[in-house]
Amino acid sequence: MAKVIVGIKFNHTGKIYYFDPEGKNYRKDCGVIVETARGIEYGKVVIERKEVPDDKVVQPLKPISRIASADDEAKVAANEAKVPEAIKVANEKAAARGLKMKFIDAEYTFDGSKIVFYFTSEQRVDFRELVKDMASHFHMRIELRQVGIRDETKCIGGIAPCGRECCCAAGVCDFKKVSIKMAKTQGLSLNPSKISGLCGRLMCCLEFENNHYSETFKKMPKIGSEVGTPDGKASVVANNMLKMLVRVKFEAKDGSISYKEYKLSDLKIKRTNSAADVEETSAEEKEMRDILD
Repeated sequence: MAKVIVGIKFNHTGKIYYFDPEGKNYRKDCGVIVETARGIEYGKVVIERKEVPDDKVVQPLKPISRIASADDEAKVAANEAKVPEAIKVANEKAAARGLKMKFIDAEYTFDGSKIVFYFTSEQRVDFRELVKDMASHFHMRIELRQVGIRDETKCIGGIAPCGRECCCAAGVCDFKKVSIKMAKTQGLSLNPSKISGLCGRLMCCLEFENNHYSETFKKMPKIGSEVGTPDGKASVVANNMLKMLVRVKFEAKDGSISYKEYKLSDLKIKRTNSAADVEETSAEEKEMRDILD
């Protein structure tokens, strides 16, 4: 069975929520007003009307209240314009109370009844008195949410080492566990500056691509192992898991060395499952864990 849905995204989240279009069509990037657990909210359509399997839908689906009017759009823009000043005030009041916390973002609810502030801190913070100060200043309900360093980068954004927008800011819905083993499987250098994002943690893209590399890794010969090539036996020095190419080294009787690249399909690989083939954690990998933990 399938359910007809419209996908909507709200500010401060890369997650897409499904709503019931009730037979209506909503174009992509159209602003809409919907009722959520947090109250009336403004969102944008990112998935036009389509069918999805029932097991992908959290029942019951709520309907879309209406398409956002020009006044609604103006209200949203006005709320967003007040965010920088709100963050400044919040940081000043936290500093006045000697609290070690940094406010990085804020969000006004659509109806203007509440402000949600996002902050980072290296420790737990008792902000009960601070909330009273802020409520007195803003004259509305205040909610404070502590987020991690990866969430901070997601809110602020930036350009990743690859030259593109950070994955977290571009639309990562939920942060998943990323391990050094993933970088090792993908044949990357275990240099922290090469595999860490702006947040100082392992890059999110390592997890996105891990399934492909994990399967491909099983097919590639082990570095340093001996393989049969059309030109004789050679030892493996590098694997290109995107192009499925293997670079090998030939050692002649006179001591000369030459290198050549072959398609994986052209090689004869001896595969074993012995304990000797199980790689232990290297000192370099242990050092990386210490740095990133």
